[in-house]
Amino acid sequence: MAAKLKKGDKVIVLAGKDKGKQGEISRVMPKDGKAVVDGINISIRHTKQSAQTQGGRIPTAMPIDLSNLALMDDNGKATRVGFRMEDGKKVRYAKTTGEAI
Repeated sequence: MAAKLKKGDKVIVLAGKDKGKQGEISRVMPKDGKAVVDGINISIRHTKQSAQTQGGRIPTAMPIDLSNLALMDDNGKATRVGFRMEDGKKVRYAKTTGEAI
């Protein structure tokens, strides 16, 4: 199945503690059905100091389920993603505006 959301897409959170926040996808895990979005679903990780890294409380973006994310269109609103053929290529498009992504 083709990926509706990809790395680098601007998304908005639909549900959860970060509902309404916007960010950019930095990593997608298709097998788990999750994605990591910059600045969303932040968790504090306590790490021990080592020779290479400073220890302490480090904020880390945790994965969020893909069903709780929606792509943002050019107007800044949430949109669903569709697929269509253009010039023999499969292209993603925003269902609200009809524009190719």
